[in-house]
Amino acid sequence: MKSIYLSDAGPKVSPAIYGFYRWNDITNISQTMERIVRLCLELGINTFDHGDNYGSYHCEEVFGDLIGKNVINREEVVLFTKCGLNLPNKDNPEIRVPHYNTSAEHIIKSVESSLKKLKTDYIDIFLLDHLDPISDLEKTAQALENLKRSGKIKNIGVANFSVFEHQLLATYLSTPIVTNHVELNLLNVEALDNGQVDYIKQRYMRPLASTPLAGGRIATGNDPQAQRVREKLEEISPKYNADIESVAAAWLIKLGALPLIGTTEEKRIRNIAKAFDIDLDHQDWYDLYNTTRGK
Repeated sequence: MKSIYLSDAGPKVSPAIYGFYRWNDITNISQTMERIVRLCLELGINTFDHGDNYGSYHCEEVFGDLIGKNVINREEVVLFTKCGLNLPNKDNPEIRVPHYNTSAEHIIKSVESSLKKLKTDYIDIFLLDHLDPISDLEKTAQALENLKRSGKIKNIGVANFSVFEHQLLATYLSTPIVTNHVELNLLNVEALDNGQVDYIKQRYMRPLASTPLAGGRIATGNDPQAQRVREKLEEISPKYNADIESVAAAWLIKLGALPLIGTTEEKRIRNIAKAFDIDLDHQDWYDLYNTTRGK
């Protein structure tokens, strides 16, 4: 895959990105991560998305071990990580209830922890995962900009922000927000319908679409919407000599989105990679869009 600019102000990334957001219940996490990372690099996916709580707060450290063992060349990969969403966990007894925290203190602490765990001196893009409505936004923005000036983070992004939250944080920052991760797939087009995708594009960014295959539901879901969309994909896919999951990912790519892969199944990762070889017909795109909306 040829690297592309994430936004007019952001760095170059691979057109598909691998994220560890579904790794809380992964067994043999070290071996699984090495297998997945090697596969991604083989496919040209060199951009990896972390969060401080991913893998029950262990994914960053395991990934850092791969950097330490030279399985990964730090200079050849692009690293995202984030903070904001705090989940109760046996290793973090101070977290009593699920909550958001985007305070300056929490951001600084999270960045320092992520740098240590990832065994790196800098994070290419640091994101806030959701916006905490009771944090002091002025101090939040100041902390982000100070971290950027120090070189510990190179760019600022957000995840799961509404249009209004995105606009709100941007008013406090003098440096641009370079990405917003939103859930988007053929079974969930809310981000397309509620203006999130439009606003992301207005800010000259590429939407990052998490759960591009709806957590496998596109291929295996038994609910009426999944069955309806799968039947349409099965009707269309022979035209492109492609798996239905590749066509589903191509639908996102046609929209200008970058798929944020979360599966550990090799076949699904390869299906998404193959989607970049598909130039989905204009009317086929709308046929799928109308089908998922029941029209």
